[in-house]
Amino acid sequence: MIDYMVRATAADAQIRAFAATTRGIVEEMRQIHNTSPVVSAALGRLLTAGIMMGSMLKGDDDILTLQVNGDGPMKGMTVTADAQGRVKGYANEPQVFLPANARGKLDVGGAVGNGYLSVIKDMGLKEPYIGQTVLQTGEIAEDLTYYFATSEQVPSSVGLGVLMEKDNTVKQAGGFIIQLMPFASDETILALEENLLQFSSVTSVLDAGNTPEQMLELLLGNMGVQITDTMEVGYACNCSKERVEKAIVSIGKKDIQEMIDDGKEIEVNCHFCNESYTFSVDELKKMVKE
Repeated sequence: MIDYMVRATAADAQIRAFAATTRGIVEEMRQIHNTSPVVSAALGRLLTAGIMMGSMLKGDDDILTLQVNGDGPMKGMTVTADAQGRVKGYANEPQVFLPANARGKLDVGGAVGNGYLSVIKDMGLKEPYIGQTVLQTGEIAEDLTYYFATSEQVPSSVGLGVLMEKDNTVKQAGGFIIQLMPFASDETILALEENLLQFSSVTSVLDAGNTPEQMLELLLGNMGVQITDTMEVGYACNCSKERVEKAIVSIGKKDIQEMIDDGKEIEVNCHFCNESYTFSVDELKKMVKE
C-alpha cells in the first residue's frame, strides 16, 4: 500500500482530524539509518506526526521541524516536514537496544528518557515560531498531545504506532491527530472521549487491514465524519551538492582555508539521507575565491 494521509471533519466541523499510514516511510528510514527496533519505533512515530503536522502548514514553502531531546540512550531525534507530504528525519544514536517495557512493548520512553520537545515552524517570517514543552512520557504521542494543549491551546488526541516484524523490518506504521475546535459542545467532547476509550491502538487497527479512512470511521463514525482531502506522503531529502556547498561557504574563509591547508579532499554527510558529498582542494579554493 502506498503511504498516504487523509484530512477530515466531524460533528458539524466541531472536530478536525488527520490519519495516515506510513509503513513505507518508516521502513525507508530504517534502511537509510540502520536503526534498531526501538529507534525505528521512536523515530517512526515522530515521522508520522511530522507528516500530519506538516499538512497543517499554510504556505508551500513553510517548514516544520520536530526535535526531541532526551537523556535516554537515543539522545534525541529530529524530523522535518512540509505541507506537501514530504518528511525526513534522523536519530542521534540509531543503534539502541533495551529490554521490553512492563507491557512487553518496545521501550520508546526508555530510549528517549526525560527532556523536552521543540516544535519549530519556519513560515518565511523574520523569526520562526518555536514552541517547547517538557516530555511527559517520551512515548511521543502523549508528548504531542500535551504540546498541543499547552503551547497551541488546542485540545487534541494524538495516536501513533509502529509495529516491527521479527526480522526487524517495519510491519505497520501510522497514526491520527484529532483536534477540538473552540466552539465544540460538551456533548461532542464527551462522545469523542468515549470513542477514544473504545479504540484499541493504531498498530492493531492497521494490522487488521484498516485504512486511514477506516481508522477515522472507528474514532468518529458516529459523529458524522467526512473525509475532505487525501494526500500521498513520502520520505524525501532535498539535499544536493549545491546546498552543501552553500553550507560550507557559510562557515567563512578562515575555516575553508584551514581545510585547503590540510591538502585533503573533504567529505560531508547529510544527517537525513546519509548521502555523502566530496569536495576537492581545488573546489574549496574556488569557494574562497568566489
